[in-house]
Parts: sequence; structure tokens; C-alpha cells
Amino acid sequence: MHVPDGFINAPTSAVTGVVAAGAIAVSLRGARRELDERTAPLAGLVAAFIFAVQMLNFPVAAGTSGHLLGGALAAILVGPYTGVLCVSVVLLMQGILFADGGLTALGVNITDMAIVTTVVAYAVFRGLVKVLPRTRRSVTVASFVAALLSVPAAAVVFTFLYWIGGTTDVAIGKVATAMVGVHVLIGIGEAAITALTVGAVIAVRPDLVYGARGLQQRLRLRVNGELVDAPAAHPAPAPARTSRRTLWVTGLVTSLVLAGFVSFYASANPDGLEKVAADQGIDQRTEGHASADSPLAGYGVKDVTDARLSGGLAGVIGVGVTVVAGSAVFWAVRRRRTADASPTAVENV
Repeated sequence: MHVPDGFINAPTSAVTGVVAAGAIAVSLRGARRELDERTAPLAGLVAAFIFAVQMLNFPVAAGTSGHLLGGALAAILVGPYTGVLCVSVVLLMQGILFADGGLTALGVNITDMAIVTTVVAYAVFRGLVKVLPRTRRSVTVASFVAALLSVPAAAVVFTFLYWIGGTTDVAIGKVATAMVGVHVLIGIGEAAITALTVGAVIAVRPDLVYGARGLQQRLRLRVNGELVDAPAAHPAPAPARTSRRTLWVTGLVTSLVLAGFVSFYASANPDGLEKVAADQGIDQRTEGHASADSPLAGYGVKDVTDARLSGGLAGVIGVGVTVVAGSAVFWAVRRRRTADASPTAVENV
């Protein structure tokens, strides 16, 4: 759903840019509360994993493909504020290095793909885990539903933005119907990927899954014929099945394999937005990308003639750059939190 330059007019793009900048500023502050020494490294890995899986377009219907947006996955694994930052890092890398998503439309893409998907998904997720049994399976089920709903929500917001600032005169009702229809199908793929990934992580390190915190079952005792909550206890945590380092290395290797090898077999059909844009005529004023001359534009390495090798190298480079950029951001956020909590900082308040 990467919006290219020329779809949305300059005033609307500028407003969404302000919205995106404000949301990122708020997320930087919020992420300080979500990240700690255990989860900060995971956040950079989540960004790299989202980049890798976004290269894996899957067929959905009638010559259309879809790919992961990632807002739900990031929010559930590392928290909603950190999730916005994860997807924003991915979008920035894609726009600058790979000419995917317009640079003047960066505010539109961050607003739609990072903010909307994360906020909608996490709101749905939190609502579901409050009413479902407090189990790990419930977290996985809630992840599926949250991810499923986040994708058509992003399609609705794009349609709204196009209604306000679209550069072509088209019947907005037809655009809305087409966008929501195809993105409901894409949402099923998003939901499956999100649930499988969350389920895999929660199986080995539930303590690292932000959305699974506080879900322990309270012990209940029968007193005088009535069930009452037992006094809170502080048992020793169960030993982790997988070390953080092993999880991080496994996640990084998986991302590299997906982007460097599996991506060659991804669907070549246009994604949901591209298909709707072509069918409804909203792509008539698409502009050339400012990074079209990038050596990695189009997810290939310039001057490498073998398509498989070119795409694989581009994917590996993208994963590497994203994990470094994301880790640097989250390490800085984590250090800022530590500095704010230091005795010197407290004394100076």
C-alpha cells in the first residue's frame, strides 16, 4: 500500500507530514516506557523482519497481490509506540533506498501504514485480551483478529485522504469499494503472518512479547464455599527455552533468508493499491520517484544482471540497513530512558 508521489496533492501531503512527525515525536517518548534492556534489541529485529516479509507479495485475487503492513505485528511484539517507530523506519528505508513509496508522500505512508494500522490493531488486540481467557492462545487469536482488521482500516483511511486531496477526479465510492474489498483479502494474509509470528515468539520467550505481559492466571481459592483470588505471590520466573541472543540471531537469519532467497518467488502481480489505482484511474498523475536513480531502486542492485542475485542482494542489504538503523534508534531511546531515570537526573528535577 505504498503511496507514490502524485497520488495526493501537496497540501494534503504536507498535513499528513505534520501528523506523522507529531506521532513519531509522541512515539519516541512513549517508547521509553516500553523498551528495556531485554526488548530494545528485539525492536530493531522486528523492523528488519517487517522489511523482509514486505518483500513477499502473496496472490489474493484476480491478478492482485498483497504484502504485510506490519503495524499489528510490531505493536503486539514490542508495544504500540515502538511499533509506530518500527514501521516508520521500514518506510523511510524503502522510500530513500529502494524508491518504494514517494518521498513527498512519506507523511501519507507513515500516517496510513504505521500509525493507523498500529493504533487500530492494538486497540482491537487489547479489547480482545480483556474478554478472552488469559492464556497464550488468546494472545495469538487476538493477534489474528487485530491484524485482520488493521488492513481494511488503512484502506479506508487512504480512501479518505484521496477524497480530500486526490489529484484525479474519480468516483470515490468506487475507489472505497475496491480498496476495502481487496484489502479485506490482504488482511487475511496479514492476520496469518502476524498470528504465526507472535505464536512462535510467545512459545519460546513469552516474557519478550509486549502484548502478553500481565496475562498470568491468578490463583483462586475456595473459602467458605466461595472462590476468591489468592494473595499475590512472586514465584521465580520459569526458565526461558531460548536465550535472547539465540532468538535475535534466529530472527535475523530468518529475515535474511526471506529477503535474500524466498523473495524471488513472491507474486509479481500488482499489490492492492496498485491494482485499484490502475483500474479506477487514480494513478494518472503519478510522478517519478526522487530516488529512482538509487543503486537499489526497485529492489535490485544496479549493474547486477542476474535477476535472482540482484534481488537477493538488495533484500540482504535492506535487512542489514534496517536492522542497523532500527537498532540505533531504539538503543538511543533506551539510553535516553536510562539517563532520565539516573540519580543525577532525579536530583536535577
